[in-house]
Amino acid sequence: MKIQSILAIYILFWTMSLFLVLPFGVRTAEEAGTKAELGHAESAPHRFSLGQASLRATIVSAILFAIFYANYQFGWVTIDMLDWTR
Repeated sequence: MKIQSILAIYILFWTMSLFLVLPFGVRTAEEAGTKAELGHAESAPHRFSLGQASLRATIVSAILFAIFYANYQFGWVTIDMLDWTR
């Protein structure tokens, strides 16, 4: 697998992982014991930490990509195994 392919697939895994981890660890203004700002939704996060979400996404995507790459190298699950029309 070329480095460009590895990078492109990792970026896809990272983006998917970012959306996967966004809802975890979020507290609303009500849960934090403060009043929501005027114009903000009640479900909006009280304080959002992009750095923490990015770190979590990086960890999750690294694990998922490692599994993907190991499968690519060792052929645990192949295209033929996924062909359910036979």
